[in-house]
Amino acid sequence: MSKHTQTALSVNLNKVALVRNTRHLGIPSVTRAATLCLEAGAAGITVHPRPDERHIRAGDVHDLATLLKAWPDREFNIEGNPFHNLMNFVRQVRPHQVTFVPDSEGQFTSDHGWTFPQDAERLKPLIDEAKALGARVSLFMDPIPEAMAAARAVGADRVELYTETYASTYGTPQQADVLAAFKATAEAALAAGLGINAGHDLNRDNLHTFLTTVPGVQEVSIGHALIADALELGYTETIRAYNACMPQA
Repeated sequence: MSKHTQTALSVNLNKVALVRNTRHLGIPSVTRAATLCLEAGAAGITVHPRPDERHIRAGDVHDLATLLKAWPDREFNIEGNPFHNLMNFVRQVRPHQVTFVPDSEGQFTSDHGWTFPQDAERLKPLIDEAKALGARVSLFMDPIPEAMAAARAVGADRVELYTETYASTYGTPQQADVLAAFKATAEAALAAGLGINAGHDLNRDNLHTFLTTVPGVQEVSIGHALIADALELGYTETIRAYNACMPQA
């Protein structure tokens, strides 16, 4: 497991796979991208394999699980809908962390969190199974303070705060109010005994402000912006730049 004392950076490699899938040449390599990110100091790797395999494919999940065995201090996070294809991967590769996300099969990108109490009954047996397989369970959640105790009650170890509303209001007059909601949600999560992750549209510009305002964030998962930066800066400089945005935990 990661021993980083600052907020951990988990790199989402979906967009690398998306580019690769436009041809049949096997490039860019997802495992090569993971290796370069890990060598540069990323604390972990995230993938979100969707049922249509439009980016990450089943083979990528297994290849990355094998690769991560050579990096015992780093983590493998698999995210997705547990009612679609996610649980098969959890059973097969036993990731360090599994993030349950309530997206539909053809959804363009994740855009909302779980709802309580509506989702509690059907989530609980799958949370229990994932934990029995040795995975930490994180639930993708909107910044709603009163939902944090319910997420803990259903068995979650962490929540991943869906940060799109923050990213879209960053630098606007609405930013302060939106950040206040995330801060209150994080405080409620900590009070409930939950760990805190965050992700969606975080980037080099908005990351530091989020992490210095919202308490207790243990991990951020970043894909689109990070891979876009890597196209210009390279993986090594990009990972260093993102790690430089991280305050000490």
